[in-house]
Amino acid sequence: MGKKVPPPYPLHPVLLVDDELHTLASFDIALRSHGINNTIRCQDSRQVASILDHQPVEIILLDLMMPHVSGHDILKDVSQRFPELPVIIVTGVNEVETAVRCIQQGAFDYVLKPVEIERLLPSIRRALEVRQLRRENSRLANSFFEKDPARPEVFCEIITGNDTMKALFRYCEAIAEGRQPVLITGETGVGKESIARAIHDLSGRTGEYVAVNVAGLDDQIFADTLFGHAKGAFTGADRSRSGLVEKAAGGSLFLDEIGDLSEPSQVKLLRFLEEREYYPLGSDQVNHSDARVIVATHHDLEQQHQKGLFRTDLFYRLRTHRIQVPPLRERKDDLPALLDFFLAQAAAEFKKEKPSYPDALIPLLADYDFPGNIRELRALAFDAVSHLRSATLSLSFFHKELGVPNPSESPSSPFTKVLSQKSWAAALDRLPTLKNADQELITEALRRSSNNQRAAALLLGITPQALNQRLKRQA
Repeated sequence: MGKKVPPPYPLHPVLLVDDELHTLASFDIALRSHGINNTIRCQDSRQVASILDHQPVEIILLDLMMPHVSGHDILKDVSQRFPELPVIIVTGVNEVETAVRCIQQGAFDYVLKPVEIERLLPSIRRALEVRQLRRENSRLANSFFEKDPARPEVFCEIITGNDTMKALFRYCEAIAEGRQPVLITGETGVGKESIARAIHDLSGRTGEYVAVNVAGLDDQIFADTLFGHAKGAFTGADRSRSGLVEKAAGGSLFLDEIGDLSEPSQVKLLRFLEEREYYPLGSDQVNHSDARVIVATHHDLEQQHQKGLFRTDLFYRLRTHRIQVPPLRERKDDLPALLDFFLAQAAAEFKKEKPSYPDALIPLLADYDFPGNIRELRALAFDAVSHLRSATLSLSFFHKELGVPNPSESPSSPFTKVLSQKSWAAALDRLPTLKNADQELITEALRRSSNNQRAAALLLGITPQALNQRLKRQA
C-alpha cells in the first residue's frame, strides 16, 4: 500500500559536514531511510568551500567542533557568500551562548547530538520550505516587469489576451516547481481546473495529474477516495485498494470544491498536508506521499473560516499560494477570441461550417454579466450553432437566450419612440454638447464593462487606443 517515501525532497544534495566518519554514515543512512537519497558526505572541513563553489546544495548539516576549519568559520563564510542557503547546526555542544551565537550568525536551526531523526526531519522540512519560497520570490521578482508568460505554450488551452490573466500565468510559473499547496479561487465556470492543470504541467513533475471533486463526500468516502483502504476495513472491502494520493505520487492531486469539505475530512486533509503521511482505512501502517496538493473552490474561504465553517488552521495552510481567477465580466476584452474559439469547436462537433456573426453580437455579449462565466459562454455558442440554419448566427437567438429585449422585434419596447423618430437624439429635450455627450457615453461604457477599457472600446465601436486618448483628454 503506498510509497514509503516521506518528504522532504531536496532539489539539490544535502551536504553533511562532520569530522567523524561514523556520524556521517549514521546521518546518511537515516536520511536515506526517509527518502532523502541525494547527499554529499564531507569529513574534511577544508573541502566545504570548494564543494560549494562547484556544486549547488540545498541544505548544510554542519558540526561545530572540527579540526582545520571550525563550524563557526564555515557558518560565517556561508552566511556571507550564500545567504539563501539554510545551515542546520548538528553538534554535541550544549551551551545556550553557543546556540544563540550560531543563530545570530545566520544558522537556520540548532540540533543537539545524539540526534533523533524525528527531531531533525521537521527542521529539514522547514528549511526546504523556506528555500523553495525564496526561489519563488526570486522568480516573481524577475518576472515583475515581464508582460507575457515565459512558457505560453502551457497556457494555450486558456484563450485570453487579458493582462490580468497574463499576470496570473506568470505567478503560476513562479510557484509551479514548489511543494506548498495552491489555493485557486473564483466563480463557477471561470476555468479553475485549467489553471490547476497548467501548474502541474509547469512543475516538471513526472507523476500523474489526478483530479477529484470532493463536494458531497462524507468523511469515510473522502478518506477512502484519497487514502484507500485495507482488506476488511468495512463491509464489502474484500480486498485492499490504494487511493488517489498514491496514484498522484510524484505528481499533483487536484481537489475541487474544497469549500464543501466536512469538518472531519478537513482534519484528515490538514494532517496530510502537515505531515505528508496518511493511513489507509482499516490500516495501522503509515504511508507517505510527495504529491503536490492543489485545491479549488468557488466559496469565499476567508468568510467561511470567520464563520466557523472552515478550519482556520487549514485555511492558512492552504493559502500559502492563492490564485484568484477573474470572472468573465472582468475580462470582456477576451469575448471575441473566446466566441471565435467556441464557435469553431461547436462547428467541428456538429459537422457544420464555422458561422459568422453580426457586428452587434460582441457589444450585446459585453453588456451581459455572464454569471456562469466561460462555461456559460461555451454552452451559449454550442447552442447557437446547434440551431444554425444559415451561414450567420441569428442575433435574435442571443437576445432571447440572454433575456435581453430585441428592439427590432419588440414594438412595445422603450426603443419604439426612438426608432420611430429615427434618432436617439430626437428623444432628448435638450441636446448636450459634443464634449458632454462624449464624456457621458464613455462613462456609461466603462460602467457597463466594469471599467474594462478594452470591453468599453468594443461597446463604443472604437479602438482601445482611441478610448485611452479620449480619457487622457478628459483628465
